[in-house]
Amino acid sequence: MEFLMDPSIWVGLLTLIVLEIVLGIDNLVFIAILADKLPPKQRDKARIIGLSLALVMRLGLLSLISWMVKLTTPLFSIAQFTFSGRDLILLVGGLFLLFKATSELHERLEGHNGLGSNNRGYSGFWAVVAQIVVLDAVFSLDAVITAVGMVNNLAVMMTAVVIAMGVMLLASKTLTRFVNAHPTVVVLCLSFLLMIGLSLIAEGFGFHIPKGYLYAAIGFSVLIELFNQIARRNFIKHQSDRPLRERTAEAIFRMMGGKRDSDVQQEDAHDTAEPKQETFAEEERFMISGVLTLASRTLRSIMTPRNDISWVDCERSPDEIRRQLLDTPHSLFPICRQSLDDVIGVVRAKDLLVALENGEDIVAFAEKTPPIVVPETMDVIKLLAVLRRAKGRLVVVSNEFGVIQGLVTPLDVLEAIAGEFPDEDETPDVVVDGDGWMAKGGTDLHSLEQLLNTYELVSPNADYATLAGLLLSESGQMPFEGEVIEMPPLRFEVIEVSEYRIERVRITKISSNEMRDEEE
Repeated sequence: MEFLMDPSIWVGLLTLIVLEIVLGIDNLVFIAILADKLPPKQRDKARIIGLSLALVMRLGLLSLISWMVKLTTPLFSIAQFTFSGRDLILLVGGLFLLFKATSELHERLEGHNGLGSNNRGYSGFWAVVAQIVVLDAVFSLDAVITAVGMVNNLAVMMTAVVIAMGVMLLASKTLTRFVNAHPTVVVLCLSFLLMIGLSLIAEGFGFHIPKGYLYAAIGFSVLIELFNQIARRNFIKHQSDRPLRERTAEAIFRMMGGKRDSDVQQEDAHDTAEPKQETFAEEERFMISGVLTLASRTLRSIMTPRNDISWVDCERSPDEIRRQLLDTPHSLFPICRQSLDDVIGVVRAKDLLVALENGEDIVAFAEKTPPIVVPETMDVIKLLAVLRRAKGRLVVVSNEFGVIQGLVTPLDVLEAIAGEFPDEDETPDVVVDGDGWMAKGGTDLHSLEQLLNTYELVSPNADYATLAGLLLSESGQMPFEGEVIEMPPLRFEVIEVSEYRIERVRITKISSNEMRDEEE
């Protein structure tokens, strides 16, 4: 027991334990890769059996130290190369590592099944265990030689190997889960295996490659991969902070061929490139886009604005009211008292005509169907439930001061999804005009985005919902007729302005040559 009091023994033991763990990390990583070929229920068992057999193998090799020392004795020569038993083991081990790493890379990158089947085939249990044992035999030789070179006491060597293998057994499951969850780490580890196999073959031919070079290359690669994993983790964390609905919508937009603000793509070769086959037809893309953006839209973007509301003043004479109802192609009218802000009720035109014929009091008739008023801050999705309760009637939109801002009907929601359905007295908000489009100032920006196949007009933080609001925000003042406002890839020319409203705007797309000239 006196040797236990020798400090050099303890220093050698601790140093050897650290070295054995370091030398065993690569072995553990490749065991994790092999164990992934088994069904999940058998992986832990294969790791434990494989590492246990590796421990027995290393202890057996340590007990044959005298034989290992003789492995350096030359056995035969070929040309200028002389081979010993150790050299042959290194050559066979290096070739095995090159073969194993190449086959694993091919399997993971190309796959087994060329037919694209989703059924994954698993390897046999004992076949994987045999591969673990053979693989560990190659790495065990290096670890045992290191132990022999550092410590002369066989008991210390065996103790260090047992402790190091115990640590590896405890860490194997966690490390296996991490390696198999990150495909780039697997490919990186297999590249290390190629490098180690090449170094073993070089050693077998007598060309010594300092371990420091290998460890430096591996360490640099591990550091770069660490930065990549940190960046990936931050990206996933950022993605998880975004609503699932937003991420789903963006994924579907990309599948439809659209671009989001985060997608910076070069389109210089757009004219010469072959046309890409569309996953969805234009009408399908339009409707899917409308559905996906519905939740992010405000009531202001889908409602009929205050200036366009047709309402009936109950103070007018029955003949004037009758004439207004017959001249206006709407089926629902708000009944107000002198001002739109004083809404009494919402009635159907045909019912009001019958009431006028019967001489009923208009105010009493309108009070039977009081208006449904919602705040302009309400979510469009919540508005759907309100429209259901309204049973086909319109809903009045008011601001925080009680001032009527507009009206919403089920048709407005349908137009937000499927496009515009103009009334008899209306013209479409956007019409084709030569190589561009002629749009009303009140055109909804979401509809304009869908029509022009662009996703750069609507800002989630903007307080405007129409084309006129966008141009006013961009210009900073009321634009004059003929003024041109460029927001690549679109150019907006103000055609008509009346009082304080932008009536008509001509929209054209800026060519790639013009954009390139402006950048230069």
